[in-house]
Amino acid sequence: MTTKNTAILLISCPDQKGLVAAIADFLYQHNANILHADQHQDAELKLFLMRVEWDLAGFDLDLNDFEQEFAVTATRFQMQWRLARSAYRPKLAIFVSRYDHCLADLLYRYQTGELNCDIPLILSNHTDTQWLAEAYQVPFQHIAVNREDKADAEKTQLALLRHHHVDFIVLARYMQVLSADFIRHYPNRIVNIHHSFLPAFHGARPYHRAFERGVKLIGATSHYVTEVLDDGPIIEQDVARISHRDSLDDLIRRGADLEKIVLSRAVRWHIENRVLLYANKTVVFD
Repeated sequence: MTTKNTAILLISCPDQKGLVAAIADFLYQHNANILHADQHQDAELKLFLMRVEWDLAGFDLDLNDFEQEFAVTATRFQMQWRLARSAYRPKLAIFVSRYDHCLADLLYRYQTGELNCDIPLILSNHTDTQWLAEAYQVPFQHIAVNREDKADAEKTQLALLRHHHVDFIVLARYMQVLSADFIRHYPNRIVNIHHSFLPAFHGARPYHRAFERGVKLIGATSHYVTEVLDDGPIIEQDVARISHRDSLDDLIRRGADLEKIVLSRAVRWHIENRVLLYANKTVVFD
């Protein structure tokens, strides 16, 4: 896939008059050709959120100087902001246990160029998916995780992540709860897939509990990981209708299809800098 040469600015700040005009004028003064601009106002919190993307061809401001030049506008409107380049390929580490469907889907999309990232490492507490990593020629590292030595295992994992300069992590059905200390190293940079439509059936064995409850819809949820289990900001969700005719195995099979697509969407949107977090929620810009 063709790599774009654009810059992306993500902004959140108190909602007030003149914001869009000020941002557009700043970019116009530096000869920016805006390709996409999207915004959202949260009326309850009186918050303004925006994503703007522009072509770097002809843009006359060195991005290394952007922070200094944009500071006056940012300070005036009390902005929290982040600048990204579409050409940058973030480094993604995938954590997985025994289930391989989400891993296989991510690796396929990575190989075909749909995910504009590099995957220097797959980490697993089991060896079941090693063959899949080898098939896609991605380095695989097995680190056993036991109740007695979980802290040591996480230290080894973090050392590997630092060695490979990993930018963010995807939990592709990694069946371990990460410690608060581990999460602290990657705040809002760990994407998880949970096999239920959160907040319903959080925690373990959600398909079993959904089957016992006789639900008519099952779902999957991709979210950022926080210290509270399955309670982080939601990035994407999807559902499938089921009936009394569906067995537990049917729920698990149909749920696996949902998990793959929901996780891949969330990962792609994160890579493309389309997700803006606030108040334990997300705005996902088109």
